[in-house]
Amino acid sequence: MRGLRKTRASPSRLNRGVPNDDADLRTLYPATEPYESGMLDVGDGHEIYWERCGTRGAKPAVFLHGGPGGTASPVHRRQWDPAKYDIMLFDQRGCGKSTPHAVTEANTTWHLVDDIERLRAVMGVEKWQVFGGSWGSTLALAYAEAHPERVTELILRGIFTFRAFEVDWFYRTGAPRMWPDAYERFLAPIPADRRDEDALEVYHDLLTHEDEKIRAEAAVAFSVWEGTVVKLLPRRGGKGFANPHFALAFARIEHHYMRHKGWLEDGQLLKEAHRIADIPGVIVHGRYDMPCPVQNAWDLKAAWPKGDLKIIEGAGHAFDEPGILSELVKATDRFV
Repeated sequence: MRGLRKTRASPSRLNRGVPNDDADLRTLYPATEPYESGMLDVGDGHEIYWERCGTRGAKPAVFLHGGPGGTASPVHRRQWDPAKYDIMLFDQRGCGKSTPHAVTEANTTWHLVDDIERLRAVMGVEKWQVFGGSWGSTLALAYAEAHPERVTELILRGIFTFRAFEVDWFYRTGAPRMWPDAYERFLAPIPADRRDEDALEVYHDLLTHEDEKIRAEAAVAFSVWEGTVVKLLPRRGGKGFANPHFALAFARIEHHYMRHKGWLEDGQLLKEAHRIADIPGVIVHGRYDMPCPVQNAWDLKAAWPKGDLKIIEGAGHAFDEPGILSELVKATDRFV
């Protein structure tokens, strides 16, 4: 590719990219195993799986996975220096190793905010670093605005704030026009006589259908749509998005949150960003992020000046796009 060269860091808090020289890119820390894990009864019939990695008593951090309905994975642990951090990871209600599986009852943004506080108590810390990507960035903002006194820093990636236009962009007006082939596969489970209806409303009926085969087919199509478009370059299906067990929780829970607008007023997280005005942090966003347009990150930066915005050129949505991952690791190193 022409024009690649090492660049100097911008003196402003707005960085439009990362150095293009591979030598400047940071990568994951070595693999590590949890030193402690368990199940936490959070009430309402839910138990959530949690694990702690790194060094007990080191700088505390909590990781909020995406979705809603995704899961924390071993690779996520590797975004921190394990010698310098004590990292809490967990599977949110209804997904991953948490039980019961794929359940949407008593599963809202505010239930999860309360769960994060319960986990902080389990860890026995007064404050911690909050790290979230995609839906995890939404949850991180909701938690930080509810409990700003508990947050030392925010590290956010692939910003999603649940404004109405953001949901429309991904399921109706934006990403489907960029990925018509993938969107056609998303629409495939919808009966022909219902193609003129709103796809999200039809999916509610499909994902709760009495026929297990119809539920499963809809769940995989819903999940694979997202798994296909998260990368800058095509990755049909994504890793694990077509797995029926994963897809059922991912689709049912994500659809549940989308249908209820995240239990947030339109623009609420930006309007209440004054609550986190004194919290430092980093916002990392790919220029060509299809699920979450870069406007989301731009608007968050305007509402939260202490957020150091990094717009990554040549990157999509996924955390492991090289430029995005590099900035995330640099952020955890920076705040240690």
